[in-house]
Amino acid sequence: MSAMYDRLVGLLVDRFEVDRAEIGADTTFEELDMDSLFLVELLLVIQSEFGVQIEDDAASPGDTIGRVAEILERHAAPTASS
Repeated sequence: MSAMYDRLVGLLVDRFEVDRAEIGADTTFEELDMDSLFLVELLLVIQSEFGVQIEDDAASPGDTIGRVAEILERHAAPTASS
């Protein structure tokens, strides 16, 4: 998987106390019992810690961890060379 995926998993484990064994690229946030309010908080933390600007509604509970990592990579790409 990508470095962004690894960072996202690390954030979920370290900051949000998600069991690493429950996380996979195809795991949805719903499967982790995370709702849309959780995702808003997660995206705010990502903006702060990763320096990635992303809309609060860029992800939904039905999205997979892998898909959100891809979204983050696309948003981070323009600033990656800075």
